[in-house]
Amino acid sequence: LHSITASPSHPLPSGGGHLAVFTSRGEGGSIRLLRAEGGAAKMSDFQTSTHRERWIFQPQDLVNKWTTANRRSAEILAQYGTTRLKVDPVDGSISNPEPVPDHVVGSSSVKPLSCEEEQVMRIFYEQKIQEVCRAFKFPHKIQATAIIYFKRFYLQWSVMEHHPKHIMLTCVYASCKVEENHVSAEELGKGIQQDHQIILNNEMIVLKSLDFDLIVYAPYRSIEGFIDDMDDFCNGAHQRLKDLHQTANSEVDTMMLTDAPLLYTPGQLALAALYKSNSALSVLDFERYLESVFSRQHFDCPVEQFIQIISSINHLVRMFTWLGTDTVYNTIM
Repeated sequence: LHSITASPSHPLPSGGGHLAVFTSRGEGGSIRLLRAEGGAAKMSDFQTSTHRERWIFQPQDLVNKWTTANRRSAEILAQYGTTRLKVDPVDGSISNPEPVPDHVVGSSSVKPLSCEEEQVMRIFYEQKIQEVCRAFKFPHKIQATAIIYFKRFYLQWSVMEHHPKHIMLTCVYASCKVEENHVSAEELGKGIQQDHQIILNNEMIVLKSLDFDLIVYAPYRSIEGFIDDMDDFCNGAHQRLKDLHQTANSEVDTMMLTDAPLLYTPGQLALAALYKSNSALSVLDFERYLESVFSRQHFDCPVEQFIQIISSINHLVRMFTWLGTDTVYNTIM
């Protein structure tokens, strides 16, 4: 089972860890671990993690960060005629680009991307991360970690400053290393017909931009914990719960392409995915399940309040649109 604790941005119940019991706020939101799973991120540690402390935001925080990066890049374009920053591959240090001479064709007519156009670019390359991970048959956790790295990176930078294709590949590579799924830069580059040196050249700037906060908590593990608990609640129904598990994982795949991973905790995302999946499959009475969980743990927040946050997450998913290459081209041209 999962802990339900308050997140910095959303002081509502949130699932934090795999197979941990619920605790009341009176106990300081601590998590009593029943069983820990392996991997880079011990789910029981979410409550004290940098993920929870530093990388969950309010919606306006995200807008402010994206706007700041966009304006900075536009100013660099106006001054230098280009936006692509120089990165030292050894220490990740940044230097401004060389000014483009006025006589270079098109140098004075280049227009910066808008914040909306940047968003389209980010989503497109997040989809590409999923495609790469599927091609390599990486586990869900690799994909989720890479996407979260990518999202965090572009809270600091504009896509005009660092090409998202290069950062995308570097995030996948870093995710594989952190999650102990060892793939060399050469293997990764060869598998998708890209120069592996691009990955290595950008590795340090990515790590520095993440402030070396590399432990990421993904909703997939949280879903496993909830499914285990539902098994007892439903008195079996193993096959139907298996279907619910698979459908919820697919929901999370889409959820990862929205802003939700920067706004909500993994447990909140997991419950939102399970709630939506159960609406289609009708495996159990979901609200009664939540009431059962809350009553067992004497949590002081009503179920109705938690349903609101689930609805907010699923609204982001409903608003999401998959982007093809033509859509991206038409948006930014």
